[in-house]
Amino acid sequence: MTRLQLGARGSALSRAQANLIVQALSPWAEIEVAVVTTTGDRLSAREAPISWKGDFTKELDEAVLSGRIDFAVHSAKDVPSRLPEGLALVAVPEREDPADVLVAWPRRRFEELPSGARIGTSSPRRRAQLLAARPDLVVVEARGNVDTRIRRLHEKRFDALVLARAGLARLGRLEEISDVFTGEILLSAPGQGALALIARGGDSDVRSLLSRLDHPPSHQEVLAERGLLARLEAGCRAPVAARARVEAGALGLAAGVFSTDGARSLKEEASGSALEAEAIGHEVADRLLEAGAAELISGGSP
Repeated sequence: MTRLQLGARGSALSRAQANLIVQALSPWAEIEVAVVTTTGDRLSAREAPISWKGDFTKELDEAVLSGRIDFAVHSAKDVPSRLPEGLALVAVPEREDPADVLVAWPRRRFEELPSGARIGTSSPRRRAQLLAARPDLVVVEARGNVDTRIRRLHEKRFDALVLARAGLARLGRLEEISDVFTGEILLSAPGQGALALIARGGDSDVRSLLSRLDHPPSHQEVLAERGLLARLEAGCRAPVAARARVEAGALGLAAGVFSTDGARSLKEEASGSALEAEAIGHEVADRLLEAGAAELISGGSP
């Protein structure tokens, strides 16, 4: 049986994601998980801000390129829109629900939060949309892993948190959810809910094996959302949201760019063949740029 090394971060969520891949590949290969500490892990441990999307992927990608590991699993939302030369996004397994969710203590729905409630998130995208929907809320920084943030919620540092449903699902903690946001209130991050399997572009044996896990509709959705990001040249601190949906071979993409205070927003949609996923992402990005998205991304006014 083929033996390969899969690289993952040391967080509970990253280990859970790696275990899903190990189990899925078990009929064809024996996979050993190698834990790689990334810049993002070190920054998170100090509760420092993440300044670049690749902070959670750089060291793993370097390990793949050097041959120390055979492939890596990332949360697709953490993968920069342009991969290092020599690497390829080989497979996207079936995507989890990408919705954002509310975790409140005591348990309440979003509309039930009292005026002035402190809602924790470190995401400019979430901050902007939360304030657009409820300008009476106070959005405060919430850093650290899921366990840390939920513990601090129960310590009353926040009244509520916004987290990704997919992460809670993979950690077996869906019971924590108080409310699920619709896309009309809180449109998700590009790539949210999806896993990205990264390998060396020229490693045909590994690529062939990983292709068994690829879910074409999920892959096409991620390609559209990543195409949008690449065209916008937007990083992890940019208040950009996107959600692609593939049904019966057709892909629809909705996206938005926001001012960080939630006062201004630009939204666009497009649809077409799922085989043209990346091009649809570019089309929506071009419409947003024509409407002034670059200024919003950089923190100015359109």
